[in-house]
Amino acid sequence: MSDPLAPAAPGDAGPAPDAAGRVTPDLRQPVRLAASLDGPRDAPVLVLGNSLGSTRELWEPQLPGLGEHFRLLRYEHRGHGGSPAPPGPYTIAELGADVLRLLDDFGVEHASYCGVSLGGMVGMWLAANVPARIDVLGLCCTSARFPDTGLWVERAAAVRAGGLPPISAQVVSRWFTPAFAARFPSVPAAFIATLDGVDPEGYAGCCEAIAGMDLRPALAGITASTLVISGSDDPSTPPWHGAVIAQGIARSRLAVIRGAAHLANVSAPAEVTAALSTHLLALAPPRWG
Repeated sequence: MSDPLAPAAPGDAGPAPDAAGRVTPDLRQPVRLAASLDGPRDAPVLVLGNSLGSTRELWEPQLPGLGEHFRLLRYEHRGHGGSPAPPGPYTIAELGADVLRLLDDFGVEHASYCGVSLGGMVGMWLAANVPARIDVLGLCCTSARFPDTGLWVERAAAVRAGGLPPISAQVVSRWFTPAFAARFPSVPAAFIATLDGVDPEGYAGCCEAIAGMDLRPALAGITASTLVISGSDDPSTPPWHGAVIAQGIARSRLAVIRGAAHLANVSAPAEVTAALSTHLLALAPPRWG
């Protein structure tokens, strides 16, 4: 395995923001994503980003706790949950630009952001490239770069050729520990059904975005206070991925959830909700008015 802390050439670090904290990447036209904005109108906005292959239902365990204090903006990646899927490949910068368009469409000048896996990658890009628009950052079971990017390219090709059903059970098996899956079999079954319904082109394009991603050079530019959460038993983004991120962001700390795999917010909802709530409420802007 390559050294996760080795220096890297700039990749998806993206262009620097202007004096207003905005960035205009040289990208294809951003996609209008499927999204919902719910909660008290006088509350600060919290954007929730999903993992690859899941939809906004991923965050249901956190909705009661976070929705009490925040207006929740949940969105779907390209090809997920009703969002369009233009031909790939995509980049993390393009997926981030989609969310910027979403913020503009909803008239949200700045927000806190929490993301799981791919959602966390998008959150890092946003916090590095448009720092004035991201108040506080929560990153759950995610990575700044994968050593073996060929796996993502191969998965993209397989999905374009045969769709999601041939791989969905194997993919979801990495999201939960065997003990959790045996105790709550309906949970992974529901995620398999969701994954089967994702648009193959959107999924493949997102895989290629992950394959081409190297956010390590961008981490030093993130000024938002950041909580990094890892699952101790996560085979997809084990805790050393979280350690790389926490070491690269100045105002950050790492929390490891024992006994959790890739979807720690689902298998350990109380621990993750408490950690995110404490972090967000200590630093997010107060209610308006």
